[in-house]
Amino acid sequence: MQNSGPAEDLKTTVMQLRETVLQQKETIMNHKETIRELKSKLSRCESQSAPVAEGARRPGGKNTMGDVSRGTTETLTQLGQTLQTLKQRLENLENYSRGNNSSAQANSLKDLLQNKIDDMEKQVLSRVNTLEEGKGFRNESDQRNRVESTLTSLHHRITDLEKGKDGRPSEKFQLTFPLRTNYMYAKAKRSLPEMYSFSVCLWIKSNASPGVGTPFSYAVPGQSNELVLIEWGNNPMEILINDKVAKLPFLINDGKWHHLCITWTTRDGVWEAFQDGVMRGNGENLAPYHPIKPEGVLVLGQEQDTLGGGFDATQAYVGELANLNIWNRKLTVAEIYNLATCNSKAPAGNVFSWSESNIEIFGGATKWTFEPCRSNN
Repeated sequence: MQNSGPAEDLKTTVMQLRETVLQQKETIMNHKETIRELKSKLSRCESQSAPVAEGARRPGGKNTMGDVSRGTTETLTQLGQTLQTLKQRLENLENYSRGNNSSAQANSLKDLLQNKIDDMEKQVLSRVNTLEEGKGFRNESDQRNRVESTLTSLHHRITDLEKGKDGRPSEKFQLTFPLRTNYMYAKAKRSLPEMYSFSVCLWIKSNASPGVGTPFSYAVPGQSNELVLIEWGNNPMEILINDKVAKLPFLINDGKWHHLCITWTTRDGVWEAFQDGVMRGNGENLAPYHPIKPEGVLVLGQEQDTLGGGFDATQAYVGELANLNIWNRKLTVAEIYNLATCNSKAPAGNVFSWSESNIEIFGGATKWTFEPCRSNN
């Protein structure tokens, strides 16, 4: 009976090792299946493209794939870059191993993924080069829908893989908009309420020029510019409320992370603008006595010309964005400073809070882990 203890421990150890091996095999199979799905979707997406007469263009409306006058080559290059970004997210997954995986198992998984990803990248580049020989898209509207659907599907599949790879809280992420397109965006799942005052704060990083574009826009029925933050062309960054404009004294397009906060009250239309916890400007008479209307659509990364759509690539945001929070009150100077310095006392938005469960992502915009105040400036 004295030997039963060590024997039982050995048996338990063997069972744990066996479970670990089975889990690793399942992980590898899941990744292999994912890669097959990605290659299949990419093939279906690209197989719909074919040459048409030179100068062909979808009549009327805005081109969701960008300005066709720039040529199919540029559009296809953008598509290739988008797929490359998604590939990088897949590569990140290989750095994570679950449970008590040994280094040999982790290296085996890494090699398997790297080989598969390399093969997929070669196929992407080869197919893009082949498609670039054409002069346009046949049935462009249908093609656009297929491409957007595929990119969104790819994003959701990769997001599913990323879930559970670590225990990070749902708010510690950033959105990346790598290209100036009019099909990459994110959308809040719920509308904003009616507001007689507000504070909106976010982290932003961009070096795009001219202008970083539109970090967010809120449109309501009958007014597409109900609440918009935008910097386009050679204009300074502006806040729009009910289509009324205030110029903001922000200097942000230096490729570094900056924390921005804007407060506003309907009484006299008083506003204040803070960058990195410090007030940089203020004013009044910005849409005075006009409450922010409810029942609208909050979009990140695009400016809306119609409710939830009408995007223009020239006004698209290019860069990274995180921790967008909105309150239906004016934050104090101390609260804003705590947000900019990541103080534990910093409040979360009470009408919109930055959480993965509150946001949907479309068109190939990507999501990465983000730690405010710890990121490299």
